[in-house]
Amino acid sequence: MDTIASLFAFITTPVSWIIVQFHKVFGAIFGPDTGWAWGLSIVSLVVLIRICLIPLFVKQIKATRNMQALQPKMKAIQERYKSDKQRQSEEMMKLYKETGTNPLSSCLPILAQSPFFFALYHVLSNIASGKPIGAMNQTLVDSAREAKIFGAPIAAKFMDSPEKVEALGATLLDVRIVTAVMIVLMSASQFFTQRQLMMKNVDLSVKTPYMQQQKMLMYIFPVIFAVMGINFPVGVLVYWLTTNVWTMGQQMYVINQNPTPGSKAQDSYLQRLLKSATAHGEIRSRRHKAVVKAIVAKGSDRNENERRFIGALAKAGLAAQADGTVVKSDAAIAEAEGIAAPKRQQPKRQTKAQRQATAQQAKGDETVEETAEESAGEDAQDAKPKTSLEKKPETPAKGGAQGGGRSRASSGGSRQRKGQQRPKHPSSKK
Repeated sequence: MDTIASLFAFITTPVSWIIVQFHKVFGAIFGPDTGWAWGLSIVSLVVLIRICLIPLFVKQIKATRNMQALQPKMKAIQERYKSDKQRQSEEMMKLYKETGTNPLSSCLPILAQSPFFFALYHVLSNIASGKPIGAMNQTLVDSAREAKIFGAPIAAKFMDSPEKVEALGATLLDVRIVTAVMIVLMSASQFFTQRQLMMKNVDLSVKTPYMQQQKMLMYIFPVIFAVMGINFPVGVLVYWLTTNVWTMGQQMYVINQNPTPGSKAQDSYLQRLLKSATAHGEIRSRRHKAVVKAIVAKGSDRNENERRFIGALAKAGLAAQADGTVVKSDAAIAEAEGIAAPKRQQPKRQTKAQRQATAQQAKGDETVEETAEESAGEDAQDAKPKTSLEKKPETPAKGGAQGGGRSRASSGGSRQRKGQQRPKHPSSKK
């Protein structure tokens, strides 16, 4: 650890200078040699660094959310090019470029904070050795060596020997108890931070390897911090515990105010927004209007939480508009005037016997209709004039009267009744 810390020796002077400036303020309040003065100086250093890292934290949130949204596409690429790792990497990079996602953005706050962490470790190590460093002269180093937090010097470690602890003016039991409690709190805060991210701010409708990876880190990181914590001075434990608590509170705020779509946090957020909209009959906040506007713009692509939100607004007599506002719907106006919209009557459920009787009756009606259609068809066929398509044989002139009679009989067939007719005598005249 000392070797790594020495790599960041170039930043120890700014870090030590910041601590000295905060020590002047808190030393005037609590006394220059007290643990409160030096401890609060380290806490203030953390707060200042984290404020400066807020833009990187915002990028981390966006990068994490983009990575979660890309997980289905990434999984499809992995399955498609399972046997070609080079093509798989090329497609992944192409996907990152098209969506403007940087996988390393989620690690930016930690990477940016690491130099300050190791610089502080280097400063505290020199304080434990009684050596001036950076902006801290011998007087300030001696004052810091005498400062104790709940009986443990800020430069003491859990693994220090009894002789070294006695040289700092403390007992080994006090150092072990204080450092153990701080290590447990540091690991617990790390676990809770990761857990609320996984349980509340992740789209549970999408199951991807990324989620399993994050779930593993939720248990691995606290163990890593616990193992490394036994080699951290009390001042560094104060630093790391403070930054973990800051991260936890900052993430809690982001989850409550800007949750991931499809997550439990989004459901809770929309429930609060629904309660406010129904109570006041409008969306007041500009940020809330932007949320409603985005939900309306999605249309059929809304997730389950957003569909429930729109449905609950409709039940309350409100309709979300494209500009993010809500207005009273026609159903709500009719209900307010006492003109309730007619409800759709649901058909009563029939018994089995009733259904069979209905089916038999419908079958009988179909039979009657078919019989009527057949009768009508026969009547129409009888009403048509019958024409003979057969060629009549030529007869002598003597039989012309007979032929003429048949011809007249055929032409007048439409006025005769159906059935066999009596033949006429050849000598008869019409």
